[in-house]
Amino acid sequence: MKGSTPTKAEKELWSKIAGLGCIACLQDGIRNSLVSIHHIDGRTKSGAHKKVLPLCAPHHQQDDTDPMHRVAVHPNKARFEQQYGTQIELLHQVMLLLEPAHA
Repeated sequence: MKGSTPTKAEKELWSKIAGLGCIACLQDGIRNSLVSIHHIDGRTKSGAHKKVLPLCAPHHQQDDTDPMHRVAVHPNKARFEQQYGTQIELLHQVMLLLEPAHA
């Protein structure tokens, strides 16, 4: 998938975000640090690299072999958001968790 190259500052932000673990697993009471960065509004729009969520593989892409049968944002966006909240709401949670008071 094409998009603009993230800046050094954006990559540093991603590292901090990834350090939180999967935001969906966190809501399920599970700490899962194996995440990838999910862009919530594409990769080419202005600020797109700051609108990202840390998601584990089963919450990011559908995995029919997942024994926990987690709902993935791709291709089940509506079901994912029904279960975990909108991606914007999750982004707000991520930003709150990154605030110094939570560190």
